[in-house]
Amino acid sequence: MTKGSAFQSLGCAECRNHEALGFDFTMAFQPIFNVRTRAAFAYEALVRGVNGESAGYILGLVNDGNRYRFDQACRVKAIEEAARLGILDIPNCLLSINFLPNAVYRPETCIRATLEAARLTNFPPDRLMFEVTEGEKMDDPDHLKAIFVEYERQGFTTAIDDFGSGYSGLNLLAMFQPQVLKIDMALTRAIDQDPVKQAIVEGIILVARRLGILVIAEGVETREESSMLLGMGIELMQGYLYARPEVGHLAVGRFD
Repeated sequence: MTKGSAFQSLGCAECRNHEALGFDFTMAFQPIFNVRTRAAFAYEALVRGVNGESAGYILGLVNDGNRYRFDQACRVKAIEEAARLGILDIPNCLLSINFLPNAVYRPETCIRATLEAARLTNFPPDRLMFEVTEGEKMDDPDHLKAIFVEYERQGFTTAIDDFGSGYSGLNLLAMFQPQVLKIDMALTRAIDQDPVKQAIVEGIILVARRLGILVIAEGVETREESSMLLGMGIELMQGYLYARPEVGHLAVGRFD
């Protein structure tokens, strides 16, 4: 049996084995709202330490030896926790999960633990969204495209996270078109005061509309930023203005 096929045979029970992983973790959830309707569009699962350690600390423990197991465990943990907290009681609300493309060997087999976790929790696959960050080092863009094609075939929503944070965003978009683009906070921060950022975001919105892609603005922290983005046509927003990530709870938005 090859290393890849051995990894692919792991089930949900094995993915819960944090002792084998070498460390434990939990999930915080941050909502993405349609600020016009005030409805929750999705909750993003964000990894945290069980003693309050940051995502950066936990990700710093990931290496080539545990990358696959960690990626699989994150998916299972996110689905189980979100289901336990009642996300399925929120109409049409998605669960958004970040994934590591370099931890996916064959999309059609590496998705098995995800589908099994969804089955065990009665989580409809069409309510799962998978995000890959533009900044994720990707040696083989064709491999990422194959992952997205398979995920969409399974009924998942696909998204590029942190769009505009690196240098490869437009190249990625030319190669494959996800269903969602999340504009990086570096572009949304103080956008109401920056004509250059406004022009760049307007360009992204135009391209997304032409391609039929939904746009989410990340890192929204002020009413002025929100008003500017809404005026530009972005209704889906995520950020501290509306809710912070919370462990053990699905945050309710602050709109007053």
